Amino acid sequence: MSEKGIVFNIQKFSIHDGPGIRTTVFLKGCPLRCKWCANPESQRSEAQILHNEKKCVHCKTCIRACPKHAISIIDKRITIDPSHCNGCFTCIKSCPSKCLNFEGEFKTVNDVVSICLQDIDFYEESGGGVTISGGEGMGQPDFVKELLIRLKEKGIHTAIETTGYIKDDIFQELAPMFDLLLFDVKHFDSKQHKIGTGVPNEQIIKNLTWAIQHKIEVLPRIPVIPNFNASLEDAKGIAHLLTQVGAKNVQLLPFHQFGENKYHLLGKTYAYEQVEALHPEDLTDYQNIFLNAGIKCFF
Repeated sequence: MSEKGIVFNIQKFSIHDGPGIRTTVFLKGCPLRCKWCANPESQRSEAQILHNEKKCVHCKTCIRACPKHAISIIDKRITIDPSHCNGCFTCIKSCPSKCLNFEGEFKTVNDVVSICLQDIDFYEESGGGVTISGGEGMGQPDFVKELLIRLKEKGIHTAIETTGYIKDDIFQELAPMFDLLLFDVKHFDSKQHKIGTGVPNEQIIKNLTWAIQHKIEVLPRIPVIPNFNASLEDAKGIAHLLTQVGAKNVQLLPFHQFGENKYHLLGKTYAYEQVEALHPEDLTDYQNIFLNAGIKCFF
């Protein structure tokens, strides 16, 4: 029997989620609540309804159709209460203006493998493969484990974009199964880390250290976020941390606004509204901190 997982996107021809041309499988559910998250639809582990206010004619058909009375109007906006929504999607089916959509659906490992195998020729030609993203992929460990086994049977390179905020037993079972860990390092200071992400960083550092010590290929990646970890002092602190754990490389991910509209569709407040994006040319001095510490640093 094929294990099931809840997926919100499968993106083909990805070139930023590991080496070569890849298929990136985005899983729902994340233990972090990063204020700048580019995939806010990934945070909750169940399917979610999205509302496009620009298309809405406020006919209230969805409110009348919802069997769980999960929909109401708050501040002139259609609002879905996730604690009452059961994911039946009756509201979406009944909406005459097509202003409602959903993120997240259950797929079997067979479903996902079948999609990934469609591009196996591109993986072989480019040195690519499949990347698990999210959300936090290790938050669905049974699904990911079976998926990895099936992909490895086909000789496909596998990677994961991970927060590192995973229990020891799960991380130590799954991490060695990947060919590459794209490992987020968001802050060296645990208190600041919790302010920005909702969780402290001790478990993350512990898992990063374990992976490096066990010779797993790890690429630490820093999302460089204004007013959180973008100062040169922040760079020095993170460089010191990476040196301590034995990391030799780091990738910088400049802050962008690609996820901004998703907050509007979810009816959520976006803490980084109208904050200017960063670009590599803005981070030359930041990058030099790592280079001067003997760490290969690139974008």
